[in-house]
Parts: sequence; C-alpha cells; structure tokens
Amino acid sequence: MAESTRTLDWNGANGDHWVAYEEKYNAAMIRYGERLFAGADVRPDERVLDVGCGCGQTTRVAAALAAEGSALGVDLSAAMLAQARTRAAEEDIANVRFEQADAQVHDFAPGAYDVAISRHGVMFFAAPVAAFANVRRALRPAGRLAFVCWRAPEESEYSGVPRAALAPYVTVPPSGGVNEPGPNSLADPDRVREVLGAAGFVDVHLEAENEPMNLGADVGEALDFVLNRPHVQGAMADLDGTTRAKAAECVREALTPYLTPEGVLLRAPAWLVTAHTPA
Repeated sequence: MAESTRTLDWNGANGDHWVAYEEKYNAAMIRYGERLFAGADVRPDERVLDVGCGCGQTTRVAAALAAEGSALGVDLSAAMLAQARTRAAEEDIANVRFEQADAQVHDFAPGAYDVAISRHGVMFFAAPVAAFANVRRALRPAGRLAFVCWRAPEESEYSGVPRAALAPYVTVPPSGGVNEPGPNSLADPDRVREVLGAAGFVDVHLEAENEPMNLGADVGEALDFVLNRPHVQGAMADLDGTTRAKAAECVREALTPYLTPEGVLLRAPAWLVTAHTPA
C-alpha cells in the first residue's frame, strides 16, 4: 500500500514533536491513561494490542499488567516507534514489541489478541468502520476494546483557550470537525456506537470523562508546550518578531488563570469507550 499523507504527516513534524515532548505528553495525559486501563482491565496472562501507541508509554504499562502475556504497540511514526523501543530497552521489558503498521489495514493474525487499547489514537482513521473491523478481527471471541477519544472541541479548554488567545494575530487551522478524520472525529457518542456496531462490536459503552490536561509545572512550561505544537508553529510562521512576542504574551496571560499547585490544568473532556467482540 502506498504511504498515505497521514503516514507522511506522522513521519514528519507531528512525530518529531511527540518525540521531543514525549515526557510532557505522558504527564499531560496521565489521568486519561489511568482511565483507559481501568476500562481495559488487562489481566496477567493476556495479549494486548495498543493501537496508535506513539512513544509506547501505554504499551509498556500494558506489558507490565500482562506480565505473563505480551503487548504489541503499532503506530505510523518511525521516530516515535524508535523512541518506544529505546524506552522499553531502558526499562528492560521483555514482553513488549513495536511494529510500524497502519491498524486500519494491517494483516493482524485473526484472534491473536485478548484486548485492544488506544489512548487518543483511533480518531484519525480515514474509514473508521473498516478500521475498527480490522481491529475486531485481531481480537479473540469475547475479546475487549477500550479507548479514550476527545469529546466536542467546544467543550475543551485545552483546545479553545490557546486558540482564542491567538485569534487576534493568526488563524490556527481547525483540527477537524466531528465526523471528519482527526482529533474530533469520535466526539459524537451516537456515531461511536454506530461505527463500532457496524464494525462488529457489541456491548458498546461510553463514559464521559472530564480529566484535565496538565500542560506544564508552571506557565512558562505550558507556554512552551503550546507554542511548539506543529499546527501553532505553522500558523505563527509568518509573524514578525514583535507580533510573535505579542501573540505569545496573550497566550501566557490566557494560561495563567489555570495555574494550580499541580500545574497548568485545562479541562479536556473525553469519552472512555469500551466494547466486546461477539462470543
């Protein structure tokens, strides 16, 4: 299959950004990782498939939970997978491996896994019914699916606060609408049920989660994180130095009210989705 634009994107600026900010993303999403594994209920002897594993933090957690089983992480980004392998070697995790693959079409061995998980990695499917059907075929009968995905962007301070602060200076490209491939594609709960049902899953359940994203220990860290995201960098690329500084200061001011003793916390509503394959 020819490499898609989406693959090229994750093998470019987006993948490089996630590697550079790996620890910050893991810290930012730690509460959603906890919710994901509460929903997945990984057992010691199980085989876990992690879809869109990125730099592999969730795959390594899955491997630790499945200490007598195994975990496979798949992703499109070569750079992120290289980081994942490095981290697994550093932590001496023997029951984990990583593979560069597009979960939408990859030829997984039928019934090879007990549970499939994803932390914000399944919203980018171009053909979600076919993609989830492919994941379903990789699961055994009565296998389990658990993932977290964003809810509507207008509910999200994480998405909306920086965008509003930058609006007087630049137009930050939209991240994709509901029902379009991108971060918000699974925001509509009815669509999630429809897609998973059409893909062959049963017992589909959505639980609204309202965990915050932690953008940094202080406002300076949070500002660096926001301004260096690829879509923000692209939007600000043509600003002159003075205007760029003014825009950055507006973002700093917008983030400051969200500083707490735990860090800069912005509400980022999501769904925890669980489902099963038929017995």
